[in-house]
Amino acid sequence: MTKLLLDSPAATAAAVTPDQRRGRWSARTRRDFIVFLALALPNLALIAVFTYLPLINNMYYSTLDWTLGSVSATVVGFDNYINFFTSTDAPKVLGTTAVFTVVTVGGSMVLGLLVALALNSKVRGTTFARSAVFAPYVLSGVGVGLVWLFIFDPGYGVLAWLLRGIGQQSPQWINDPQLSLVMVITVYVWKNLGYCAVVYLAGLQSLPRDVMEAASLDGANGFRRFINMSVPLLSPTTFFLLITTMLSSLQAFDLIRIMTPLGNGTSTLIYEAYLQAFGAYNRAGYSAAISVVLFAILLIITVLQLRFVERKVHYS
Repeated sequence: MTKLLLDSPAATAAAVTPDQRRGRWSARTRRDFIVFLALALPNLALIAVFTYLPLINNMYYSTLDWTLGSVSATVVGFDNYINFFTSTDAPKVLGTTAVFTVVTVGGSMVLGLLVALALNSKVRGTTFARSAVFAPYVLSGVGVGLVWLFIFDPGYGVLAWLLRGIGQQSPQWINDPQLSLVMVITVYVWKNLGYCAVVYLAGLQSLPRDVMEAASLDGANGFRRFINMSVPLLSPTTFFLLITTMLSSLQAFDLIRIMTPLGNGTSTLIYEAYLQAFGAYNRAGYSAAISVVLFAILLIITVLQLRFVERKVHYS
């Protein structure tokens, strides 16, 4: 009987000293840590080489007076930043960036929510409609820009042909700075509202049915259920879309490059950085400073959203 008690699992566990337990735990911890490093290190190395190293280099280049292609550069400190913020183009570039971002983000999210409500109905053809709505988002921005440029062209475009058919002149979409911004914003919203619609559709389909049915039994009509129930419950989806679409709009490049190559009224921060480095100026250091300003804006907006906007998100 005594032998059986000594051989029992409880007796064996009691016989293990605390030092041995710590040794076994440490060995297992080391093994898990090695596995973690084996899986994570390649990804961390790629992120460091292709994201953080270029970011650090760009910050260094922003302190140089450097012409692209030149073998020499002069350290000027913060002169590039001072020149940018004191130039006459800075208010125009920052204002264009703000208008483009606010309108594209707001337009994509509002129209995407309305499209998602329509696609959430149980009627025939919704599967095809969902695919058709989402298709522009996955298309190449260069291809989309070329197609819409053909539509908006005031000389031989489709829109100009339709207007001439009713005796009207086509607006100068490409040559007028204000109209060119409207043109680019319209195309950008059209291309990206499918993304917002699909994400909102997933959010609508995950709403608790019992809550909606209870509100319906209490006499709430469809509009009141949408405003008082659906919109608050969709706040996590809205918060996610607000961050992703805002970051995407601030970095929009391909449509602007294709539809307005000279940046006539559409020079956002990222496109102004491109024009300064690869346009007629070849000012690589000045362009790097504009890129750092854009990075700082992206960082500040993201932190503010995570700090203040997330407080109004209902996760339950």
